[in-house]
Amino acid sequence: MMRSVEVKVIPTEKRDELSSFSANINNVRQLSKRAHPPPRAPHLGPRAHSASCGVDSNQIVNKGGGGGSVPEAKLRVKFLLKMSDNESKANALMAEAEKKLNSSKGFLGNLFGGSSKVEDAVDCYQRAANLFKMAKNWSSAGNAFCQAANLHQKAGSRHDAATNYVDASNCFRKSDPNEAATCLMKAIEIYTDMGRFTMAARHHQSIAEIYELEAIDLEKAVKHYEQAADFFQGEESSSSANKCILKVAQYAAQLEHYDKAIQIYEQVASSSLNKSLLKYGVKEYFFKAALCHLCVDLLNAQHALERYVQLYPAFQDSREYKFVKTLIEHVEEQNPDGFTDAVRDYDSISRLDQWYTSILLRIKKQVNDNPDLR
Repeated sequence: MMRSVEVKVIPTEKRDELSSFSANINNVRQLSKRAHPPPRAPHLGPRAHSASCGVDSNQIVNKGGGGGSVPEAKLRVKFLLKMSDNESKANALMAEAEKKLNSSKGFLGNLFGGSSKVEDAVDCYQRAANLFKMAKNWSSAGNAFCQAANLHQKAGSRHDAATNYVDASNCFRKSDPNEAATCLMKAIEIYTDMGRFTMAARHHQSIAEIYELEAIDLEKAVKHYEQAADFFQGEESSSSANKCILKVAQYAAQLEHYDKAIQIYEQVASSSLNKSLLKYGVKEYFFKAALCHLCVDLLNAQHALERYVQLYPAFQDSREYKFVKTLIEHVEEQNPDGFTDAVRDYDSISRLDQWYTSILLRIKKQVNDNPDLR
């Protein structure tokens, strides 16, 4: 037997009241969600997130057209601000040093600790120089070290003065190579006056390298390598002296001062014959000397080759000796093609550097230009 279900009809006024009540409840829920948002998942960073999602972290960092990530940009800004801050501090120290120097002058300054104020000024200059270095303002750092060196020199602290001139040179090498060389020359004057010839030789060598690699001037480079070799030789540093004098020969040949280059190569080879540790380089020195002879005169080259064999019989069995003999034959026969083939064959086994290439090109040019070298 089925029950009858009584259906009650809600009046229209009640339905409207219930709808309004339901809408108010929904509004309250929405406001509650905004006031109390659900906790977010912890930020894993690009690498951790990429590992969990199977995405390459480089794609995440580089996404957006190569403009760099926000953290990198912030680090860059911080770095620039730090550099600017260091430079400001350095300028303040420079001003403070000037103030101390000015206050140390005159009768009252001498009476109330003038020397200590000069020492304080030196300290300010050195601290300023280091701050300029941190800010990568190399010229200002070099100038600050020079100021400190000048004060040391006036006070009679020659070693400290020379040290500061060297520090100044190291800074100027990054901005003004010629000024770097000038600072090293001031240090050399102090070291030679103190009898520190090994130190002076090293700084002459540094100046030569500046003119060799940075402020390109081979004539000046040769001059300072020669001076360095003389000082090293005087201090019985034969290995260092040979290293410098061989640089002189190398650049003398490039500058077409062949007689000077030949003399040096033959001298170093002869002095190395009786030294077991240096004997391995003899064939190279004779080889270079023979090529320089070929640049000057064919007959002299032939005589020199015979003399080298007498001095060092093992040279006759070397590839260098056989190569020079072949070149002499092609020069005598006026055979530039054979000359080129011989150079190519030698280069395929023993790679010829730029120095050898330039010298061989000069010899070949003589073969082409002179109708008869015999």
